[in-house]
Amino acid sequence: MSELLSIRQKIIDSLQRAAVRAQKSGKLPQVPLSRVSVERPQKPEHGDYATSFPLKLARAAGLKPLAIAEIITGLIPGNPDIANIAVAPPGFINFTFSNEWLTHQVDNILSAGDTYGNIELGKGKRVQIEFVSVNPTGPLHVGHGRGAILGSALASVLNIAGFAVEKEYYINDTGNQIGAFSRSLFARYQQSLGIDAEMPTEGYFGNYMIELAKEIKDEKGDSFINLPQPEAESQVGKIGLAKMISRIKQDLELLGVNFDVWFSEKSLYDNGQYSKVMSMLNKGGHLTDKESATWFVSTALGEDKDNVVVRSDGSATYFATDIAYHYNKFVERKFEQVIDIWGADHQGHVSRMKAVVNAIGIDPEMLEVIISQMVTLRRGGELVRLSKRSGDIITLREVMDEVGVDACRFFFLARSADSQMDFDMELAKKESQDNPVYYVQYAYARIASILRLAKERKISFYNGDVSLLATEPELSLIRKMLILPEIVELAANTLEPHHLTYYAQDIATAFHSFYKQCRVVSDDEPLCKARLKLVASAKLVLAKTLRLMGMTTPETM
Repeated sequence: MSELLSIRQKIIDSLQRAAVRAQKSGKLPQVPLSRVSVERPQKPEHGDYATSFPLKLARAAGLKPLAIAEIITGLIPGNPDIANIAVAPPGFINFTFSNEWLTHQVDNILSAGDTYGNIELGKGKRVQIEFVSVNPTGPLHVGHGRGAILGSALASVLNIAGFAVEKEYYINDTGNQIGAFSRSLFARYQQSLGIDAEMPTEGYFGNYMIELAKEIKDEKGDSFINLPQPEAESQVGKIGLAKMISRIKQDLELLGVNFDVWFSEKSLYDNGQYSKVMSMLNKGGHLTDKESATWFVSTALGEDKDNVVVRSDGSATYFATDIAYHYNKFVERKFEQVIDIWGADHQGHVSRMKAVVNAIGIDPEMLEVIISQMVTLRRGGELVRLSKRSGDIITLREVMDEVGVDACRFFFLARSADSQMDFDMELAKKESQDNPVYYVQYAYARIASILRLAKERKISFYNGDVSLLATEPELSLIRKMLILPEIVELAANTLEPHHLTYYAQDIATAFHSFYKQCRVVSDDEPLCKARLKLVASAKLVLAKTLRLMGMTTPETM
């Protein structure tokens, strides 16, 4: 546990013990004590931590919150790490750290190094995050990019929060859409050879299919033309599928997104999980036959309607393979928590997935589903609808090429997953303080330049006396740096890594303010060394934050 989280827990413990002492002494009535929590006040003048515990206790105790706050405060023993404990209307208790404790944390951060911000929340709990998982029938678009960045940032946060995380991409490599893809690609392949072939009505008409077919023709010539059509479609489809998966991998790697496992949907049939789970559901009375199809009886588990798992033609629905897939995750691979990140069009799938997880004997609370909402692209005030290159969909690769990977990662992460977002591509390219990516990375580059100057002047600051850091800009920067473990804890508990983007901007603001008001490299050697220590710790904290978001740390800009 970090020292900051430790002191927070000490404050909570001291409040609980003071309340118990107040009851034992008769100053407070013997009523159940509500859970004690402390929060960060919005205004700095209200201290470093505050609690509304007296307000929560007031009704049951039959006393005014302010009176309860005074009683509890009077029974909290002194702590050298806390400079002040103050009661504030209508019943808050505010805690302010001592300057000595604050400045000592600079040395603690430097000693922790790259491990600063790591916490022990997860205690090794095995967590799987499955994200992106787009059908390999087309290129990635910006919506997929948002889910990819959300998943990879969340995995990074959970890793340093003490969870054992595995990242997985689920490849939909079987079923009706793969069949339509194969038929479409074979038609385009024939057309590339000058054959008048008709595209299937349910086909894929994007320009990328024409390019893909030409690529196969250039590599294989007309070797598939004389095969029976079903076999030709299958063989061309397999080649096309492998190429699409390769392109998806390349785009994701460029975005800084990597997976531990690429899981094939087809393997669920080959390895027997599909048959096993359908048999299990049938024996449990969860399946019924009606209207020439097989249905999962969702209504028996509280759902509004039942859901088809096997169509009348005998083919499995996506829901059926999802059941087998989650059986594999929970029962066979024994993940203790599974997090699925799905696109906005899967919202209606969540409750039935939890119902079926329950039906196979798994606590539905072990499954978390995050819905990543839509992304709207803009250039300034203008809505961007079509690709400049191909005239149809705007691919993720195009956006990365135009604004850069760091901008993509920051902007896609900057809103909670459940909110729709506008991505202003013009803003993302600006080299000004209006662009949060530039603003944050410029702070890092500025830090790096100060430390380079110190190195050029051969200033060694390892023995700097941090107790000399006494001005408000210095102490404010330290306070911001100390919040990183809490941000990690918050993001891990809520599964919301977007908090990192706000924290990065806060750190950058605190540093820019410090830089403007406090000269670092100066003739005052003791103060210079102390401030260089502060700058080095700020570099470490900002670097950790940027890396958690998957962004680079530019030494110059």
